[in-house]
Amino acid sequence: MRSVISYILLFSIMLPTLSPWGTIAYFKLNRDYIARVLCENRARPQMHCNGKCYLAKKLKQQQEKQDKETSEKVQNTPVIQLFTSPFHSYSFETSPAVFLEKVRFFHQLQCYTAPAAKLLRPPKR
Repeated sequence: MRSVISYILLFSIMLPTLSPWGTIAYFKLNRDYIARVLCENRARPQMHCNGKCYLAKKLKQQQEKQDKETSEKVQNTPVIQLFTSPFHSYSFETSPAVFLEKVRFFHQLQCYTAPAAKLLRPPKR
């Protein structure tokens, strides 16, 4: 049951990208009817259009429709303000760091010098 639901969701997500392929499939299946009835150049058979003008027009309409829907979605998207206005100023009081002991940067390496000397010897024969 889960696999059926996942396939349905996958198909519904991919449907907008498959829309031009559906138009092309419709054109391939009904090429004779489109060439005889719907073609703009059916009166001029020397052009050998065979309905390609109809296909181009339908694909262009789909692209314009998709672009219009995308632009409407972009325009209707709410804007979230992530930054505050520059009129607010913040100040932080800083105090210099004071170390009570001398800072040793290599204190960990000094602990391991003696055991490392015992471990890293050539093997005995």
